[in-house]
Amino acid sequence: MSTISPTTRTAARVAVVGLGPIGTKVVEALDQGITGMVLVAVSVQNPEKHQAFLAKLSTAPAILPIDGLSDIADIVIECAPSKLLPSIVAPFVSKGKTAIVLSAGALLEHEELIELARQHGGQIVVPTGALIGLDAMTAAAEGKIHSVRMVTRKPVKGLAGAPYIIENNIDIESITEPLKIFDGTAREAAKGFPANLNVAVALSLAGAGADQTRLEIWADPALTRNVHRVEVESDSARFSMTIENIPSENPKTGRITALSVIAYLRKQHAALRVGT
Repeated sequence: MSTISPTTRTAARVAVVGLGPIGTKVVEALDQGITGMVLVAVSVQNPEKHQAFLAKLSTAPAILPIDGLSDIADIVIECAPSKLLPSIVAPFVSKGKTAIVLSAGALLEHEELIELARQHGGQIVVPTGALIGLDAMTAAAEGKIHSVRMVTRKPVKGLAGAPYIIENNIDIESITEPLKIFDGTAREAAKGFPANLNVAVALSLAGAGADQTRLEIWADPALTRNVHRVEVESDSARFSMTIENIPSENPKTGRITALSVIAYLRKQHAALRVGT
């Protein structure tokens, strides 16, 4: 009986949409080499802006519009504004392919994408991102989760410009002490803070759901990191978790978010895979 060595397997072809702080890190990792993965294309709104970065890569990927990516790639990684989510995800999952989604909050407004993936054998992947404990939450969800509460504290600039803050005329620019600006469900937070709280939506998708996951958001002028604390009660365990994320060049996003995508890609062909 012949066997296929890992080096002779066909590599999965990867496309990345968006070359902000997350997209550039993921592209650099793919260019440096991830077993079983090959970068074939990127899609950006302004290709000229990224010419210098792309010129440094060992192999230049194709630069394509979003609607051309699913013809040449098996996996797409969405690192783009949330409004683009349907146009990125639908072509891939409708062909039985994989979409890695960072704008998790937008999934709550486009749940038809999940059904589309189910019908065609595609898959939507929400990586761990800026949160710990999703493995525990996923396991607990196989039983009964009684309650989930998350408290997020962010530097002022990490929340500035959020629709909820603008619509409610909340002045966070001049605060001198911590201010609670939101208390509600993860679904409500996704609408009010579409670029800030994807982490809460990922937590809800892994566990009790967007309407049963409660969330507090605080603006804290003394902070330099994004802090998330989660308390969970279930029939299998009671657990809590806290993480302090160092912001990337984009204050709304932690550095660890890009690393979690890279870790996911490495897992796909790893000899040892740790975690659910």
